[in-house]
Amino acid sequence: MIQLSKVAELVTPFSQRLDAPLTKKPVTVLQVNLGKRCNLACTHCHVDASPHRTEEMSDVIVDRVIELIDTFPQIETVDLTGGAPELLNGFKPIITAAVATGKQVIVRSNLTIYFVPGYEDIPDYCAQNQVRIVASLPCYLADNVDRMRGEGVFDASIRALQWLNRLGYGCDPNLQIDLVYNPPIPTSTDFRLTPDQVALERDYKTFFTEHFDVCFNHLFTITNLPIGRTKFQLEHHQLHQPYLKFLESNYNPSTVAQLMCRDQLSIDYLGNVYDCDFNQMANLAAITPTGEILTVDQLLAAGSLDLIGEIQTKSYCYGCTAGCGSSCGGSLV
Repeated sequence: MIQLSKVAELVTPFSQRLDAPLTKKPVTVLQVNLGKRCNLACTHCHVDASPHRTEEMSDVIVDRVIELIDTFPQIETVDLTGGAPELLNGFKPIITAAVATGKQVIVRSNLTIYFVPGYEDIPDYCAQNQVRIVASLPCYLADNVDRMRGEGVFDASIRALQWLNRLGYGCDPNLQIDLVYNPPIPTSTDFRLTPDQVALERDYKTFFTEHFDVCFNHLFTITNLPIGRTKFQLEHHQLHQPYLKFLESNYNPSTVAQLMCRDQLSIDYLGNVYDCDFNQMANLAAITPTGEILTVDQLLAAGSLDLIGEIQTKSYCYGCTAGCGSSCGGSLV
């Protein structure tokens, strides 16, 4: 049996498992994290967001992000996240700019925000702007969801989905609502990869139709990466390094070509640039071939989004490449 103290030595640096350096393709996705304030404090949150966090994007950085959107037609998708992005400064102005330039807008929502006083207009606003909503719902059973996300979250999420359905989400092809499955955070060495995405989507749709008359478009299965609260809980159970080794042991090289970091830039609330949201939360900045750390201002000054040569990687990247792979859009292969 492998001693836990030795496991750290046995986790191969991710870059050494690659056949070639992980390089950037032309950037087409701009993912913007507006801040860390949220009305929930989910146990698996890699952002470590909560109602007690105060970080959010300033008006100056919002204007810089809008300038990026206006300047670079190669951006096809603007993906807003948080925290709860609907709560945060810049949410509507950035959507307005993206819609005006013909880009797809994705909002990563916890759904319960619709019932917070002052935010009841969000579903109608999203529908009017044909925003694609991607919503976290880590299980179709109430007890499991409430254990991960807070008491009453499952019930509020179902009511929010029914609300969105009445607006046309899930049936109008221009109004897409997708759900996200995250597995429970391990508390023992009985580690498991995410279930088959196609089969689990079928189970979700059957259950939600029969029990709640709710419909949605797609289900995305996303692996818990050991960052933020997930890492904290793994460390609490002395499972952080064993979990990394499990992910490495399931490394699938066929996922590498489809990794979301290949064509994405991730922007934080301060205007710093990262290869992906996970690197952002690990404070692993994107750099140029000369080693310069990137910011939004530098992208604008250079007149290019494609300043990154090699993508920054760490051992948690095995989470995106284990099994069928994992990304903000679900499995990769």
